[in-house]
Amino acid sequence: MKQTRFRISLHVIIPIIFAGFASLAAILVFRVIQYAIRHGLDSMWPIFWSVIIIVTSALISGLLVTRLILRPVEKFVKRAKELPAMATSSPDVGSDEGTARDDMEHFAQVFDQVADVLSKVEAQQHFPKIIGQNRNIRGVFNQILKVAPTDSTVLISGESGTGKELVATSLYEHSLRKDKPFVKLNCVAIPEGLLESELFGHEKGAFTGANGKKLGKFEKANEGTLFLDEIADMPLTTQAKILRALQEKEFETVGGTDSIKVDVRFIAATNKDITRMVKEGAFREDLYYRLNVISIYLPPLRDRKRDIPLLVDHFLKNASKPAQVSSVALELLMAYSWPGNVRELQNIIERAAVMSDGLIQPSHVPPHIVGDLESQMVMPSLSENVSMNERLREIEKAMIIQALRKTRGVQARAAELLGLTQRSMWHKVRKHDIDVQSFKNGKTR
Repeated sequence: MKQTRFRISLHVIIPIIFAGFASLAAILVFRVIQYAIRHGLDSMWPIFWSVIIIVTSALISGLLVTRLILRPVEKFVKRAKELPAMATSSPDVGSDEGTARDDMEHFAQVFDQVADVLSKVEAQQHFPKIIGQNRNIRGVFNQILKVAPTDSTVLISGESGTGKELVATSLYEHSLRKDKPFVKLNCVAIPEGLLESELFGHEKGAFTGANGKKLGKFEKANEGTLFLDEIADMPLTTQAKILRALQEKEFETVGGTDSIKVDVRFIAATNKDITRMVKEGAFREDLYYRLNVISIYLPPLRDRKRDIPLLVDHFLKNASKPAQVSSVALELLMAYSWPGNVRELQNIIERAAVMSDGLIQPSHVPPHIVGDLESQMVMPSLSENVSMNERLREIEKAMIIQALRKTRGVQARAAELLGLTQRSMWHKVRKHDIDVQSFKNGKTR
C-alpha cells in the first residue's frame, strides 16, 4: 500500500504552532483563575501564575520552532563547509578581523558562498568556451542567457582581445536560431571597395572583376544570425545601407535592382567608443540607436584578475608543449595591467611554454611586464643584488597598500580591486605585516 505524505508549508505550520501554544496558555490561565476564585485565593496569585504560564508557553514554542527550522539549516551549513569547492570560496565574514558573528550572519555568509559556487558551476556548464568566474563576467553570462532566446539586436562592446566573438558565438548557440546559419564578417578585414559586395552580394558585371553572381553575407545568413565585428570601422555610405537592411529587412545586391527579403538576427561588436564617434559624426546616430537595442559590455582583463589563473591553466592545457607556471611567475602575471587583454595573455603563455623547460619562471615572462609594474607604482629602493622573489614581494606589498589606501582599510573591497579572494587577502596582509587599522584611521604610512 502506497504511503500518503502531506506537505505543509512553513508559512502555515509555524503560525499554527504559535496559535496552539497561545490557545493552550489561555486555557491554563483560565483554569488558574477559576481555581483561585473557587478557593478564595489572593488575586495576585492568578496574575503571577498566568504570567509564568504565558512566558513558559512562549519559550517552549520559540524553542520548538527554532529547532524545527535551524536544525536542518545547521546540518546543511556543516555539510556545505566540508565540500572542497567551499574551501576555495570566500572566507567567513569577519574572519580576517577576528570578530565574533551571530548565527544568522554566519548562515547568510555560507548561503552566499553556496550561491557563488553554484553560479560558477552554471557558468562552466553553459559557457565552456569562455573561461571566467569573476562576478563581472558572470554578469555577462546572465545577460547572454536572457537575451539569446530573443531576436533582439545586440551590440557587444569592449576592448580588443576581451572575447567579443566568443560572446557572439554564445548568443547564437543559446538562441532559437542555433540550427540555422551563423555568418561572421570582420569589417576591418575587408577593403572598403569590397565591403558592400561582401555584405549584400553582387550581380555579374556589376564592377570590374565581377565575373559571376555572388551571394552576400545577409543572404547567406537568412533565417539565421549575422555577426559583424568591428562595425565602428564601417564607412558611412555602407552604414546607411546596413540601416535600411535592419529596418526594412530587405536590401539590393550591388548592380541589382530587385529587393531581397531576409529574416536575420543581427549581432554587432566594436572596441571603440561609438557614442563619442556619433558626437564627432564618424558614426551614424540612427544606426547606433538601431544597433544598441541590447548592449553587452565585456570587462577588460585588468578588472577580472581573479580569472587569470584559470585562463593560464586553460592555455597551458592547449599549449603545443606541456608546461606549468611557477607561483612567482603567476604573481607577475596577476599584477600586470594587460592592455591586450585575454589575447595578449594567451600569446605570452604560448611563448613562455615553448621557451621553458616545463616550468615557466619569471625569466620566461617578457621584460615589459616587470617594467610596466615598476612604472605604475612607487617602488621601495632596492639594491642591485635583490633577487626576483624579494622584488616580487615588494611589488605585492606595494599593491596591497595601494588598494587598502583606496578602500580606507576595507579588506573585502581591496581584495576585489586586486582580484583576490578575501581569504587570500587576509593571508597576504599577515605575510607582509601590514597594519590594516592604520588605513581605517586615515593614516597613509
